[in-house]
Amino acid sequence: MTDISRLPGPQSDKWEWQLLGACRAHDTDLFFHPEGERGPNRSNREASAKAICAGCPVIVECREAALAAHEPYGVWGGLSEHERETILARREHATAS
Repeated sequence: MTDISRLPGPQSDKWEWQLLGACRAHDTDLFFHPEGERGPNRSNREASAKAICAGCPVIVECREAALAAHEPYGVWGGLSEHERETILARREHATAS
């Protein structure tokens, strides 16, 4: 009999958490800045996106997926692009030390 214990599981199991995201009920424009957006407009939009993330049942899964993928754009798991860059830089520095 073939041993299937080492085969990867279905990929849908890996990403199924996305179906539970609070962001699914909102326009994606809220989570991704338009080109050239700066200052209060950007801060206010990000704060609104983060407020949605704060009540999301899969915020941890979303955040970890975005960090693992080095997601360069948008608010993911309650973190902005800059916040993710900072976390990743700290992780790289910690592993290099």
